[in-house]
Amino acid sequence: MLHGLLTFGWQPEAMNNPRVIPLEQTDRLDWLRLIRSRRVGPVTFYRLLGEHGTAAAALEALPGIAAEAGVRDYIPFSHKAAYDEMAAGSAMGLRMVCFNETDYPQALRQMPDPPPVLWLRGNIALCQTPAIAIVGARNASSLGTRMARLLARDLGEAGYTIVSGMARGIDAAAHDAALPTGTLAVQAGGIDVIYPKENTSLFEEIAKVGLCLSEHPLGLVPQARHFPQRNRIIAGLAEATLVVEGALRSGSLITARDAGDLGREVMAVPGSPMDARAAGCNALIRDGACLIRSAQDVIDALQRPTPPDTASRGEAVSPAPPPEQIGKRILDLLGPNAVAEDCLIRDLGLSAAHLTPVLTRLELEGKILRHAGGFVALAG
Repeated sequence: MLHGLLTFGWQPEAMNNPRVIPLEQTDRLDWLRLIRSRRVGPVTFYRLLGEHGTAAAALEALPGIAAEAGVRDYIPFSHKAAYDEMAAGSAMGLRMVCFNETDYPQALRQMPDPPPVLWLRGNIALCQTPAIAIVGARNASSLGTRMARLLARDLGEAGYTIVSGMARGIDAAAHDAALPTGTLAVQAGGIDVIYPKENTSLFEEIAKVGLCLSEHPLGLVPQARHFPQRNRIIAGLAEATLVVEGALRSGSLITARDAGDLGREVMAVPGSPMDARAAGCNALIRDGACLIRSAQDVIDALQRPTPPDTASRGEAVSPAPPPEQIGKRILDLLGPNAVAEDCLIRDLGLSAAHLTPVLTRLELEGKILRHAGGFVALAG
């Protein structure tokens, strides 16, 4: 495999704002050729750029790299095929954006190895707006569908763009409710491929007033392996991922896991323990996700004020409570379900410097348990 031979540590953050580098048309063609070349995914793409400096130089080097990896007669994606894809996209009124161009979604720049090239259809300005992902079960219940619509409508009216994956059920309900305020659909296949077909009218509406986005070639029919890639982009575009309904082993929980891995908020609507569609949400809440009852819960979780760094401005600083008081407040807030330390910091209005030593003391006293991933709970 090519990955084993590419050891340079170049990361896309090296090209992050404020230094956005405009690409010439020939460079954009080379970027498309490189990411469309066989066995070149985002990780390899950025490593190749780091090693060779430009996509053109990387394309020249690819056959030799492939030969060293035991792949004979390797031919990169052709100039003609890339040109034809760009021409077809232009004819359909689509926009191709590369990672280091101004219209590339800023939120995706913050994730490791983001898609180097995206196809966009619709209101490109939605790429740069605050966004929340709403995802959930395809076989959504009536109550779950209503909840998704209510959350999407209210969050849209509060100024958030609603991101989802164009699937039937919760995704479709969230997109539809957010059409008046702004919604962004991430597609698992080509941006010109409507999947599932039952969402054709919704897709057309989103293309008119919202935004459709895909990293895949035009005409690609989605297959099972494409959906986790789509889910990662959904999580990357949003400040928070909210699961309304989802089974324990579902794409919705993959999206939530991706969001957690990216350091974004994970939220879930609780449901009946008797309903398998709520099992994933209940498990997320058990593991520290924010419990959501309404759009206001989402807004409160995202807008909790951070204690100001007044000391750096020479202003008076209120003394922190004594450690004993902090410890009591921590124990009052905790329960048997693990909670993220970041949530405790926000709830208590304290800095990590004040909280961490108290948590350590409580752990040594056997009053709390610390779990992997920065979660804590009351000791049993």
